[in-house]
Amino acid sequence: MAEATSEKGTATLFSPYKMGKFSLSHRVVLAPMTRCRALNGVPNQALAEYYAQRSTAGGFLITEGTAISPTAAGFPHVPGIYSKEQVEAWKQVVESVHAKGAIIFCQLWHVGRASHQVYQPGHAPPISSTGNPISKRWRILMPDGTHGVYPKPRPLAIHEISEVVEHYRQAALNAIEAGFDGVEIHGAHGYLIDQFLKDGINDRSDSYAGSLPNRCKFIMQVVQAVAAAVGPDLVGVRISPAIDHLDAMDSDPLGLGLAVIERLNKLQSDVGSLAYLHITQPRYTAYGQTESGRHGSAEEEASMMRTWKRAFRGTFICSGGYTRELGLEAVAEGDADLVSYGRLFIANPDLVLRFKLNAPLNRYKRATFYTHDPVIGYTDYPFLASESEGHVPLARL
Repeated sequence: MAEATSEKGTATLFSPYKMGKFSLSHRVVLAPMTRCRALNGVPNQALAEYYAQRSTAGGFLITEGTAISPTAAGFPHVPGIYSKEQVEAWKQVVESVHAKGAIIFCQLWHVGRASHQVYQPGHAPPISSTGNPISKRWRILMPDGTHGVYPKPRPLAIHEISEVVEHYRQAALNAIEAGFDGVEIHGAHGYLIDQFLKDGINDRSDSYAGSLPNRCKFIMQVVQAVAAAVGPDLVGVRISPAIDHLDAMDSDPLGLGLAVIERLNKLQSDVGSLAYLHITQPRYTAYGQTESGRHGSAEEEASMMRTWKRAFRGTFICSGGYTRELGLEAVAEGDADLVSYGRLFIANPDLVLRFKLNAPLNRYKRATFYTHDPVIGYTDYPFLASESEGHVPLARL
């Protein structure tokens, strides 16, 4: 596909891009973000409006982390994709996005040890690669809005790992049944897959631990199973080798990222191209805290991302603290094909238009990130055209 260019002949955030079978009109992606509005795990009309508000013709959206099984959640009121009711409920969300001409992938999520007995069937301990809990540096959001301590998890037995892989595979099939254009496998940010990848967590003594090939085994089993189920061109993968969110530290982040990429490239040679690789870079923050405790210089961090981008044979999405200017720079310099935005998109449903016009941005309200109101802090952020008039609900447009 011939890509639109700036006057200097370089691609911009607003240039078209061909992501495998998908033709995108611009490169500003809605990043996956937990918002806790799917009451009792079931998507609803509020989610349909939220995602539709952030949809543009030819735009690309990735949903919030979506639980693949009853054991997968670690926040209150996050959506799932494992029951018939959930699949049916997602259809209205997908339809609202497609009506705006946008493309949407469902992010498949299992939090592993980043959970609590209150979120687990039968109040069982959460599962993980390890029996060690997340440190008290971190707190888990409880259903009543308070914050608790992460409990001691139960390490998965080897025979149970294939069962979890099957949950990912079935969740991917469910997502396609719900109408999603594809799925993203969440292998980042200290959640279950990352708990196998990172040597700061994975203390097993079996074939899933120790060497890089062993620690990459679980993620590759998941990717292979999902790609075989729905087609590799409908599968994206997210990793965060350099992020220590929820104690997910690794002794060699660069090497870990390259090891995963090497195996993804091999898979692509064998079965066909994946949709993309999505990597969070070290300046990513969440809960107001910097997640990587070992920040180097900006140039060192950029060099790491550049190395991963050049190694991966396919579409590369970067995320993590990008502004309009940093996103423009990343695309123009060839450091990313697409840039995903989180908190800026929360507060600016028309972020693409605001970026195009270089217009002022609404400030986000952190206090409402994880509340459950279907409107306040969720679908009530103003659009440019309605800032002085009051927002007109999508249903009336």
